[in-house]
Amino acid sequence: MRAGAALAAMVLLGGAAAPMDPDNPTCPAAPDFGPAKAMTLTPADRDGKRVLLAEGAIDATLPARLKAAIEADERIEEVWLRSRGGNARAGNEAGKVIRSYRGMLTRIPAGWACFSACNFVFMGGDRRVVDDGGVFMVHMFTHTGDRATIDEVVIEGSKATTEYIASVEQSSALLASEDNDFLIRMGISRKLLTDIMYRQQAVKSEDNPSTRYCLSQAEVREYNVMPEEKSAP
Repeated sequence: MRAGAALAAMVLLGGAAAPMDPDNPTCPAAPDFGPAKAMTLTPADRDGKRVLLAEGAIDATLPARLKAAIEADERIEEVWLRSRGGNARAGNEAGKVIRSYRGMLTRIPAGWACFSACNFVFMGGDRRVVDDGGVFMVHMFTHTGDRATIDEVVIEGSKATTEYIASVEQSSALLASEDNDFLIRMGISRKLLTDIMYRQQAVKSEDNPSTRYCLSQAEVREYNVMPEEKSAP
């Protein structure tokens, strides 16, 4: 099954020539997340449409900046995304901003990758398209995936470890609840969480190095990440 998914991802990325990540075989070895800095928002004309190019990391200022950028140009009808993720709650809020504009389409163009918090910005689109060769990459959403921080707390002793793990569990449970609510509101199948996201490891293990999963074209349709486009009556 894993091999089949990897093959599907290879086709998704445009053929066998695209090198795949050996640790995460459904994903490209060198995904294009855009610049490693705060997300820029650039209006542009593409294929006869006015689009907003959203490229870079998601920070706490994004929801307000995104709303301002869309309000500043009433011709914008699509938001194109590539990002390594960032602030999870800001990603949710940015997705809600996009959903407030009826008919707004979000797109992951061919060759671009949308990961982690970017998933939730993308899912805010009233209409959503993952182009052939576009990468919708997910992982396990947890309060922290920082193994080094956990190790430091363990060294401090059992009381500190217990308190830290309790904090992580509480925050992760709250974030999971928010994720679930968000998917319901956006019309995404909750099975995306249970079947895919929550089955990923937060940190790699000795037996299994995989921590990421890239959905195939069939899967983005199955979970309604990319809804079927209906012809206007």
